[in-house]
Amino acid sequence: MSKLNASEIKSALAAVPEWTRKGAAIARTYQFKDFPAAVRFVNVVAEIAGQAWHHPDIDIRWNKVTLTLTTHDAGGLTKKDFVLAQRCDRLPDLKG
Repeated sequence: MSKLNASEIKSALAAVPEWTRKGAAIARTYQFKDFPAAVRFVNVVAEIAGQAWHHPDIDIRWNKVTLTLTTHDAGGLTKKDFVLAQRCDRLPDLKG
């Protein structure tokens, strides 16, 4: 999959407004009720990421989970990153 150019990245970011660009990656922090809820979210993300053959960097801090996406083998952001970001944003409310 080929890297997106600056214009394509800007357009793709509009579809995931809570994500921010961090160099050659995009990132978002989700907040949950507690640690077990955060881990449940990570488990679901791991499942969908595995199905997409795309693996985010995941940072868990008690009730917060930060996902960072980039397509390592392409050397930057691709459509694959934004598709996974949208899928994560559409996950059911796992905060309970």
